[in-house]
Amino acid sequence: MKKQTILITGGTGFLGHNLCRYLIKKDWSVRSIDVAPFNYADLTENVDVYDGDICNSELLEKAMDGVDVVANCAAALPSWKKDDIISSNVEGHRNVMETALKKKVKRVIHISSAAVYGVPDHAPLLEEDERHAVGMYGETKIMGDKICEEYRNKGLCVSVLCPVTFLGPGRLGIFSVLYDWVSRGKNIPLIGDGSNKYQLLDVDDLIDAIYLCMTLAENKVNDYFNIGSEKFGTMYEDFSALVKSGGYGKRVVKTPANVVISSLRILEALKLSPVYKWVYECAVKDCYVSNDKIKEKIGWKSKYSNQDTLIRTYKWYVEHRDECEDKSGVTHRVPWKQGALKIFRRFF
Repeated sequence: MKKQTILITGGTGFLGHNLCRYLIKKDWSVRSIDVAPFNYADLTENVDVYDGDICNSELLEKAMDGVDVVANCAAALPSWKKDDIISSNVEGHRNVMETALKKKVKRVIHISSAAVYGVPDHAPLLEEDERHAVGMYGETKIMGDKICEEYRNKGLCVSVLCPVTFLGPGRLGIFSVLYDWVSRGKNIPLIGDGSNKYQLLDVDDLIDAIYLCMTLAENKVNDYFNIGSEKFGTMYEDFSALVKSGGYGKRVVKTPANVVISSLRILEALKLSPVYKWVYECAVKDCYVSNDKIKEKIGWKSKYSNQDTLIRTYKWYVEHRDECEDKSGVTHRVPWKQGALKIFRRFF
């Protein structure tokens, strides 16, 4: 029996390479397309790699030839330049959808973001809630969702997963700042008193949802789904558990939210901090989505709580810290430069 074939856009990214590993174990034929080099020695023999941009129609058609499913994991990050964000999240995304339609791909799974809801004024967030994003990243994610609707109306089966912030072993990015402080035995400052509930998601739980969207009946998955951990507490509770796991007897520290947010706005404007607006504005809000639809319609449920995910990601960081020490950049696979936060670290 012929293996099913999937093309993963953004296959070298944090989500992409984890999905590659998962599907190889499920005996799928896996292809990856990405502008970044596919440098996973344990995967290269089992993944057909296409080096290039999803805006390149000729390359994308070649990569998608004979493909059954496309997982569209390619995305810019909020810290990228405006033109690059638009190129990836809108132009490249539309190119993926158009090529999938042309190549008669059975279905596409697109990864959106809870950033489409902006800074929440209520919780939980529902799929039918108004979209009012913060910044170019969120705006282009809203555009991407509309593109998915457009191609669904053209007859393409499109599952859209709208995750909250997801992490797990291998995730660095902005979380590398947090884990660096914990590993150095520092107290961790919260923005505000941490009494708000803030939902995260484990990458393995997200991949479970992707697989369900790949394999269940079309009438169940041709839809839009919010997704986040089912087990989460307040910022104070979940981050206290992380700090405790560091073993230094440190704690999370409550701060005056208005002062900290004002300071972070200035540092962001001066390009002296990696913490961007959507992160620090949401950090004082109840910020979580409803899982009712994805649970009822496709039977998904999470395995990991916020605390499980924070701690297992931190343990991976400690084990691999030496490999990451001299690296930095603007992807989730490498640490982000701390800027002025490195100075503040001394006082905690």
